[in-house]
Amino acid sequence: MEIIVPVESLFEERYGHIVCYPKCDPEVLKRRIKEIKEVGIRAIVFSGDKMVDGIPLLGKGCTGVVLAALSDNNHKVALKILRTDVEPRRLLHEAEMLRIANSVDVGPKLLKYSESLLLTEYIEGGLLPKWVKGLSRDEEGAPRRLSRVLRDILEQCWRLDSIGLDHGELSWADKHIIVDARDKPHILDFESASNRRKTSNVTSISQYLFIRGRTAETIAQKFRRLDADSLIQALKAYKAKRTREQFECILRITGLQSEQKDL
Repeated sequence: MEIIVPVESLFEERYGHIVCYPKCDPEVLKRRIKEIKEVGIRAIVFSGDKMVDGIPLLGKGCTGVVLAALSDNNHKVALKILRTDVEPRRLLHEAEMLRIANSVDVGPKLLKYSESLLLTEYIEGGLLPKWVKGLSRDEEGAPRRLSRVLRDILEQCWRLDSIGLDHGELSWADKHIIVDARDKPHILDFESASNRRKTSNVTSISQYLFIRGRTAETIAQKFRRLDADSLIQALKAYKAKRTREQFECILRITGLQSEQKDL
């Protein structure tokens, strides 16, 4: 289901409740609709797997609700609207963390933001667990496709580590990576990210992809089970000394040292 609603119609109660989730205040709603117009949005596209009062959304979390939207030039974008029970600094922090991630080509492109809105590039695709499940061992080129996606994810995490930005939620990344139609993975949701703590992006994502959890098991069952002990030792060495050499060791153990090498 997809419902396209012009910004002017967001004053309707059922839509206003989404814009001012979880508690709608008329004055707050008025200010937010004005902000939405000011960042260049002409309509909200209510769609997605999450539901609030029968209205579909792309996402709903601790910081805000995520909606698809149409810009004034008719481009589809992603719009995160701050929850009314969350401090504005949370969204400003997320915008800054995403800006830093963008500097090394990680994350959806940050477009605009305010105290209550975060506007980014819209990524069309499927969450990584579903994408992996959709691959078949018998499909021609499937192992190579998976290899390239996993390599890209690890490389993105390496780049985040190299600039000192920790995502914070990659040890359980089911909802934080989308793979688009070109098999390009995108790391999302930087609301818990920090550039003040020790980074663990490569170690966290490696455990998620290859050692524990449902996605790791799916990868192992469909393609090849890795030597977990060897990988754990490599991750410990990388954690102690975050160098490209140690990272390459992780790639060798996972069979991803070359984009042309299949799992």
